Amino acid sequence: MAAKAKKFIEECKDTKNNEMEIVDKGINTLEIPGLYDLKHLTRLTMPHNKITVVPDIISELVNLEHLNLFNNHIKELSTSISSLMKLKLLNLGMNKLSVLPRGFGAFPVLEVLDITYNNLNEKSLPGNFFCLNTLRALYMGDNDFENMPEEIGKLKSIQILVLRDNDLISLPKEIGEMPRLRELHVQGNRLTVLPPEIGHLDLVGSKQVFRGENNPWVTPIAEQYQLGVSHVFDYIRSDTYRYLYGRHIAADAAPPAKTADKSKKISRSA
Repeated sequence: MAAKAKKFIEECKDTKNNEMEIVDKGINTLEIPGLYDLKHLTRLTMPHNKITVVPDIISELVNLEHLNLFNNHIKELSTSISSLMKLKLLNLGMNKLSVLPRGFGAFPVLEVLDITYNNLNEKSLPGNFFCLNTLRALYMGDNDFENMPEEIGKLKSIQILVLRDNDLISLPKEIGEMPRLRELHVQGNRLTVLPPEIGHLDLVGSKQVFRGENNPWVTPIAEQYQLGVSHVFDYIRSDTYRYLYGRHIAADAAPPAKTADKSKKISRSA
């Protein structure tokens, strides 16, 4: 498999091109001879391959700004990945990750992180995950989160937050403290109510997005959602809703049952 990559590496070396793209070539390893001599690389794009591990040596690509490993078979990430000091975009979507490595939140300039469609939950995140202060977009859809840690409110630069198709039974009120948030995707979860603090967000208008369909909302929210997103936000900002929300939390009812069978997900396969 490394032989397939050899011509790409030689071409990149000869032309001094700072971008390399190897798509759908059956590559199963990142430990490819010559790859880590390409210190000038700023963009490495290797989606739709069969890579299983991101090794320690990845940190040798010191000028990397974009790393796209979408749709591989990755189960393991080296802790050294977060020492890529110039990395701005990391796409690990559609892999087989069940945990992120210790220190993962140390990327100093990361702006876009895509970990969609893995096997991650709230126990998969390292302690410093929410220290990713430069993140503008975080894609965490199609995972197994039931509760989102309140520390998510530390991500003050986030503009796009995608939590769709998890198993979320609640959202932390701290999401309401993310002043730049313009897109919030929470469709396809097990949410019944929204914290009133979500009403602080500016998510109504032609340039903003709030997606909340396919949740077992309490009847008043469901009715407002039928009328439109602006009606939902007007409602959750009301004293009537604050009272209802308080009673709902105090009742401490059992969360709605899971409806999605995720056992057949590609990310679950061996």
